[in-house]
Amino acid sequence: MLVATAVSAEREAVAAASSGTAHEVRLPGATLHRADGHDLLAAGVGPALAAASVSAALTAAALEGAPYRLVVCAGIAGGFQPGAPVGSLVVADDIVAADLGAEAPEGFLPVTELGFGTVSHRPPDSLVREVAAATGGRVGTVLTVSTVTGSAARAAELRARHPGALAEAMEGFGVAEAAGAHGVPVLEIRAVSNPVGPRDRSAWRIGDALAALTGAFGKLGPLLESWNPHERTD
Repeated sequence: MLVATAVSAEREAVAAASSGTAHEVRLPGATLHRADGHDLLAAGVGPALAAASVSAALTAAALEGAPYRLVVCAGIAGGFQPGAPVGSLVVADDIVAADLGAEAPEGFLPVTELGFGTVSHRPPDSLVREVAAATGGRVGTVLTVSTVTGSAARAAELRARHPGALAEAMEGFGVAEAAGAHGVPVLEIRAVSNPVGPRDRSAWRIGDALAALTGAFGKLGPLLESWNPHERTD
């Protein structure tokens, strides 16, 4: 299993759920932290760098003859209120590129309506259900954005286009694109650190969100490590 976060603080929060000692594995374009049979990767901020880093790790594993069977995108996120309050956990049933497309007189057009590309990756339903049940996480769409929302108007616009959205972050779609290119299932788990809307750093609870992430992975270790996509049907 490969767990990809944006930054090292998120990676360390996931690692804190494990009792093992990690060691570094350096790859071209990526550095893995390997412990307890899974790899942790601080893949970088934003969908492009995350996709490149995760693709490097997936390619290296495939060339070694030990391909990953699951990629998990994990970290903190903004939560759409009131569905995902600060401190809650969100498990994505749909990973959506929210701003990949074009502006038109009639409004935003996703790239699929322009006749090419994709804007959505759906994690395995059975895995989403099991992870949500184990952690108490809320199930919904996690949006990937290249610009974090900073106004009530943009938050309302995103919710109007994506009524099932519970959270927004910056890496999930890039991680999912890389996993999809390698034929590997993907999962996204986010702990909510702040409300989506007007940018107010005083309302951020990053420490609480990182602690929630550690708690979630403390409950998920055996489930994720034993999950086999070839034995599950949705």
